[in-house]
Amino acid sequence: MKTTLITLAILFGLSSAQAVETYPWPAGQKTAISLSYDDSLNSQLDNAIPALNQYNFKGSFYLNLSASVTYDRLTEWRQAAADGHELGNHTIYHACSKSQPGTDWVKAYNDIDKRTVEQMRDEILVANAFLHAIDGKQGRTFTPPCGHTETANGNYLPAVSDLFVSIKGSEQPQPKNFTQVFLPHGQSGAELIGMVEAASAEYALVQLIFHGIGGDHLSVSDQTHRELLAYFDKNKQDYWVDTYINIMQHVQKNLP
Repeated sequence: MKTTLITLAILFGLSSAQAVETYPWPAGQKTAISLSYDDSLNSQLDNAIPALNQYNFKGSFYLNLSASVTYDRLTEWRQAAADGHELGNHTIYHACSKSQPGTDWVKAYNDIDKRTVEQMRDEILVANAFLHAIDGKQGRTFTPPCGHTETANGNYLPAVSDLFVSIKGSEQPQPKNFTQVFLPHGQSGAELIGMVEAASAEYALVQLIFHGIGGDHLSVSDQTHRELLAYFDKNKQDYWVDTYINIMQHVQKNLP
């Protein structure tokens, strides 16, 4: 499947402003909401998934396949997929650029600056096979670890675009007002809700990329997460909350 790498404004035949006002979400909602969770964290299984299930919302979980929580709790990830949550590709080893600010934690052998495009494609192919063994699915989406995509011999995303329905951050170039991305870390429920409300006045798709929920790193509290879900539950007429793959497949199917 081909990733969405072309201008959505051209595909829709709409201006940026029109994209927000007229894009046909399934029940006429004003904004689509993608809730995703990176890095295969214990707090996602312990806190995020039970909260999502309580409100019958589906999230997208981008698994770091070398993380011990992936294989130690494999049965729970498989159950999450059976319950309708998306398991996305986040590579096997989570290579990031050691030359970027704030990346002292990146181990020398896992520095994407020293990887090649070919090595990244091979790793991502194996990761897709691993995920298929967990959930039995073929269609997949991808989130590049740290958002870093430059290897020693160039950007690897064009070499893997054929493997995915869509790649987060690579729906570019796109209409100015199509999507807004937030990486929550430490906010209260009221602060996150305020951010979503402000963004939904301008954007057709709001993406929240979480990490820890009530624990682990880059976290928000379990209470914050639940307050946000309760807000979406009370405002279903305005927000379509679904997995990233379902949202992007809907986008692709509704192109003029």
